[in-house]
Amino acid sequence: MSKEEMEANRRRWNEVVRIHTASKFYDVEGFKRGNSSLLPVEQKEVGEVSGKRLLHLQCHFGLDTLSWARKGAQVTGVDYSEEAVRFARGLAQELGIEARFVESNVLDLDSVLDERFDIVFTSYGVLCWLPDLRGWARTIADHLEPDGFFYIVEDHPLAAMIDENGTDEIRLTYPYFSAGAPLRFDQQGTYTDRSAEVVNATSYEWVHTLSDIVDSLLEVGLRIEFLHEFPFSFFPRRADMKQRPDGTWAFPDPDISFPMMFSIKART
Repeated sequence: MSKEEMEANRRRWNEVVRIHTASKFYDVEGFKRGNSSLLPVEQKEVGEVSGKRLLHLQCHFGLDTLSWARKGAQVTGVDYSEEAVRFARGLAQELGIEARFVESNVLDLDSVLDERFDIVFTSYGVLCWLPDLRGWARTIADHLEPDGFFYIVEDHPLAAMIDENGTDEIRLTYPYFSAGAPLRFDQQGTYTDRSAEVVNATSYEWVHTLSDIVDSLLEVGLRIEFLHEFPFSFFPRRADMKQRPDGTWAFPDPDISFPMMFSIKART
């Protein structure tokens, strides 16, 4: 039934584009003034992109895609939300940034894009929306040049278990292992505005372990260059987290130390 569930997710993402593009979290006006939406982690680990052809999977409304373009990459962003793609195209045109945006489910990309790239990139809160990591990995492999690489920086599966509404001790509310069925959520708001009202309140998320992610890449013939884990997050997972100077978020108590993000670089 994943097709129906993914369609529910697509409807929700279409709706929240208006909330996200107006949010302080994404700071579109700051981006228009020249700010980059990329965090130091991915900038350092991806490295020089000038002149490289870069494919950005699940790009939302394109700020990271356009940030890579400002660094000299020839970018193509992919997202299944037509509202996100529409905004991304309009923003690129407004700012005079050369970029292409393709409306597609990442699992169906082979049917609409028959090209290979030097870099395939994806980041932050993307894997939970995919029921099939094998198909995802196949899409990556099919769109990489023979000497290209794939890079992901993402929510750590352990961090995804945390009760985000907690205010005292950290509680593990959600499962680490899954039989394949998604978790259903019925809630107003989004991670940029918990109080925002939405019509499409239902969404579904799939649980993937770290070994699921690594194995899916290995199975399509990619070679893992590194796997890194980080004790900070790309967003305030709980209200008691504080933003650091580099834009990431961490608990103020230094004794609270567990992986909240990971990154992988893999080559063909």
